[in-house]
Amino acid sequence: MCSALVSANAPIKDGWKSMALPTHFDSLYIGGSWVKSVGGESSAVINPATEEVIGKAPVGTAADAEAAIAAARDAFDHGPWPKMAWRERAGVLQQFHDALMTRKEEIVQLCVAEAGSIVPVASIMQFDMAMDGLQYYIHQIERREFVIPSSVSAHTNWATGGETLGSTVKVYEPLGVSVGITAYNYPFFLNLAKLGPALASGCTFILKPAPQTPLEALILGDIASEVGFPPGVFSIVTGGADVGEKLTTDPRVDQISFTGSDKIGAMIQAQAAPTLKRVTLELGGKSAMIVCEDADLEQAAFAGLINLTNQCGQGCVLQTRQLVHNAIKDQYIEMLKAMAGQVKLGNPADPETGMGPLISAAQRERVLAFIEQGKADGNTLVCGGTIPPGMDSGFFIEPTIFDCPNNSTTIAQEEIFGPVVCVIGFDTEEEAIAIANDSQYGLSGGVFSQDPGKAFRIGMKMRTGGVLINGGGGRLNPSVPFGGYKRSGIGREYGEEGLNEYLEIKVIDFRAA
Repeated sequence: MCSALVSANAPIKDGWKSMALPTHFDSLYIGGSWVKSVGGESSAVINPATEEVIGKAPVGTAADAEAAIAAARDAFDHGPWPKMAWRERAGVLQQFHDALMTRKEEIVQLCVAEAGSIVPVASIMQFDMAMDGLQYYIHQIERREFVIPSSVSAHTNWATGGETLGSTVKVYEPLGVSVGITAYNYPFFLNLAKLGPALASGCTFILKPAPQTPLEALILGDIASEVGFPPGVFSIVTGGADVGEKLTTDPRVDQISFTGSDKIGAMIQAQAAPTLKRVTLELGGKSAMIVCEDADLEQAAFAGLINLTNQCGQGCVLQTRQLVHNAIKDQYIEMLKAMAGQVKLGNPADPETGMGPLISAAQRERVLAFIEQGKADGNTLVCGGTIPPGMDSGFFIEPTIFDCPNNSTTIAQEEIFGPVVCVIGFDTEEEAIAIANDSQYGLSGGVFSQDPGKAFRIGMKMRTGGVLINGGGGRLNPSVPFGGYKRSGIGREYGEEGLNEYLEIKVIDFRAA
């Protein structure tokens, strides 16, 4: 175990399992070594379900970020990592992947304890999907061609006027020093979603995790130290806004990949602009789920429930505007209300728990304020809206359903990031599409209809980065790009497009004869 790991004797108390977790770190992972933070401060890591301290993590400073940048810059400019053969890099990353796989159970429990994920979300969405993505990028650099010649052709030479036989070669090269800044809702998944393509491309990479969830980042350093990346290739710097600003403004950093709110995304874009960094932004959403009159109502309502309760509503892709044909809206609301009433709230480590807590007391207060605004604006509160009775510890809030008269209300326009959905009626297909597109966001969307052609037609008219028809495949496909329109972001993660965010393209033109 790494030298930064002070204690691994912090078993989670639950109804599922008890396992010793690596929860107490006293150092940052910078340049391939564990080093004390310049500031010397640490912060307690809180289990949002119990409010108990489950660990501690160092609080990084701008000076620590400076050290990480210097190490990453030197490793990219002078180290072996960007110069490695693609398949050689794939081999190192495969070792990293395999080492992570051996520690699945403890990582899953860490996701449960730190992020408040229920066990299925921690196991499938946090861990399995993250590992699928990492394996995809490994396969990409094993199989993809990064030096691509064109055919030789004759053309008129602009300088001489004569005929020239020439050709070109397109070369994909690592971009440089990359920084990943991640959110607290699915931290392990998000950390790997940025680390995977950055390192696969040959970039050097600095990870700044959300202050609420540092452990799911530092555990990656623990494993990286076992695998043995070259010095400077991978660093982890915790901390707050001062660390973030240093990373986003320093001219030695070439690329920023951020997941979080659109407001912070806009700030990062502005900070990066003077040095013309490449910026990839995966931001917020207020996604619409259209339930047509001919939909399988039980199927649609169950999907509506998942979009209400998954990670306690803390998900940018969640379809929290549920547009339902007026002919079936009342029936849909009653079905959704009944399903929500059956969801067990509590410690996410309990396998019977259907919804865990929000990440913090501050986030709960934010959600409660939106609920009060929703009531004040004339929306009908169907159920929920309060802290569950008797739950004196943990940052819990009831699944909350509003019947909204229109799409203009605050709770239908703003990303709440909590277990709150707005049900809005419509009469025609055109009206549903117009309501769906009446948003500053465009990340996800859904259509429920038993007519697949109709559902596809509607999906094609939605201004959003992704559409799930009748619930979709039920799992992220790492081979296809993920991202949004409008204020939901810039660029894409996953697929070839996701890897290309970390690559430069060089064209070499030569005379063949």
